[in-house]
Amino acid sequence: MSTILSLAPQNVWKHFYSLTQVPRPSGYLKKVQEFLLNFGKSVGVESFQDEAGNIIYRKPATPGMENRKKVILQAHMDMVPQKNNDTVHDFENDPIETYIDGDWVKAKGTTLGADDGMGVAAIMAIMEDKTLKHGPLEALITADEETGMFGAFGLKPGTVDGDILLNLDSEEEGELYIGCAGGEDLTAVLEYKEVETDPADIALKVTLKGLRGGHSGLEINEGRANANKLMARFMNQVITYDEACLVSWQGGNMRNAIPRECEVVITVPADEEADVLDYVKECEELWNEEYHVHETPISFKAERVELPKMMVPDEIKDNLVDAIYACQNGVMRMIPTIPDTVETSSNLAIVSIGGGKAEIKILARSSRDSMKDYLNTALESCFSMAGMEVTRSGGYSGWEPNVDSPILKAMKESYQAQFGKEPAVKVIHAGLECGIIGAVVPGLDMISFGPTLRSPHSPDERCFIPSVGKFYDFVVATLENTPVKE
Repeated sequence: MSTILSLAPQNVWKHFYSLTQVPRPSGYLKKVQEFLLNFGKSVGVESFQDEAGNIIYRKPATPGMENRKKVILQAHMDMVPQKNNDTVHDFENDPIETYIDGDWVKAKGTTLGADDGMGVAAIMAIMEDKTLKHGPLEALITADEETGMFGAFGLKPGTVDGDILLNLDSEEEGELYIGCAGGEDLTAVLEYKEVETDPADIALKVTLKGLRGGHSGLEINEGRANANKLMARFMNQVITYDEACLVSWQGGNMRNAIPRECEVVITVPADEEADVLDYVKECEELWNEEYHVHETPISFKAERVELPKMMVPDEIKDNLVDAIYACQNGVMRMIPTIPDTVETSSNLAIVSIGGGKAEIKILARSSRDSMKDYLNTALESCFSMAGMEVTRSGGYSGWEPNVDSPILKAMKESYQAQFGKEPAVKVIHAGLECGIIGAVVPGLDMISFGPTLRSPHSPDERCFIPSVGKFYDFVVATLENTPVKE
C-alpha cells in the first residue's frame, strides 16, 4: 500500500492515491470515467457524464448558505503519459507507483498525474465531506484536456450554470491566476516515395535521451533542450560532411511536452562510420557542456544496425532537416508590461519520419492573438518551403484577466486572513480551460489555483507535500466565504 495514504490532509491524499490506481492517459478515459461516476453516486451527489465525456457533480448548499453564488469546481481527469526510456509501464493498464522523497511525492519512472489529479482529488474530498459549509456547488471534471481540451470544447450550454469558476489546475501554491495564454496546434505533413538504400552503406541507430523535458508552457523559458532541435544539429553536420542519408526519425510524443528523447536511423558510407561515431561523442560532450545547468547527463549514442531496404530521398531529407533546424522553438517574446512572464512561444513537439510519410507537430502559445497568428504564419512558412502541407487546429484564445473580479478580491482577503500574506496574482503561460468554459457559460467570474507541482508532463513530475494542505484549506475557506448572490 502506498505511503502517500499517511500524508495530510488524508481526505485529499486518499483520493489522489485512488486515482493513481486507475489508468487515465489522455485518450483512454473509460476506466476513470466509470470510477468517477461510481464515486459520485457512492457519496450521494448527483452525477452524470455528458456527450463530451466530462463528469459533472451537483451538491446542494448547506442549510443557511442557499443565497450564495453558485461555484463550479473544475479540474481535468486525464494525465500526460510520459516515462523514462528504461521504465516498463503500460499507461492504459498499469497503476502509477508513487513514493515519498523528502517533501515531495514522485512516481517511479513515469509522470505522477498530479496534473490534474490533485485538483480532482480535492473535488472528491469536497463532494464526500458533509461537514463543510458552502453554497450550491457543481463540479466539472473534463476529459482529454492534455491533448486538446476536447472536454471543454465539447461542453454544451446548460450543462453547468454557476456564477464562479474555480479552476484547480495551476501549479504554484500561493498564486492566483486570472489569465492564460491561448494556443494552436500546427501539423505539417509530407508523403513521399521511398528510395532504395545503397547496399555498400552501413546503418546506424542514433539515440538521444536523458533530457528533462517538461511542460511546454510553464517550463518553456527554463532553457531546457528540445530533443528534436538537438538531433537537427547532428543531422545537419553528418549530411554535410559524412554523406548521411535518413531512414527514419522519431522524436517526442506529446504536443504539450518538451520532447525528451529522439531516435534516428541513418545510412553512411562504410568509410565514414568512424567519423560519425566520433562526432556522436563530440555532440554528447558539447551538449552536456552547453546544458549542464539544466540537463546533465545527456546521453547520445550510436550503434550499427541492419541496413534497411528503403530510405528518404535525398532532396526530401535535406528539406525536412533544414525545416526542423530552422523552426522557431522556445520563447519568442515576453509580455511587455509583465516582463517576467512569457507572452509567445512554440514547442517543436513531435517529429515522425519514415515509411513514406513525414509528420511534424508544434504547439504555439500566446496571450496575444495577433502574436499567436504571427508565430503560426512564420511556422507555416518554414514548413511550406520544405514542401509540406500545413494545417492549423485546436485554436483557442487566451483568457483575458479581470483585475476587478469580485471573487479575486474575496480570495485575496481570505488568503491573507488564513496565511498572513497576500497571494501573488498572475497570468500563466499555459492553456487553461477557463477561457473555453467561460465562452459556454457567459459571465463566469474565474480564478485558477492549485498546489505546488514541478515538471508536469515529464517523469520528473512531483508534488510538494506541504502545499497540498494549504491548497485544500484555501479551497474550503473560499467556498465558505463565497459572496452572496445579488
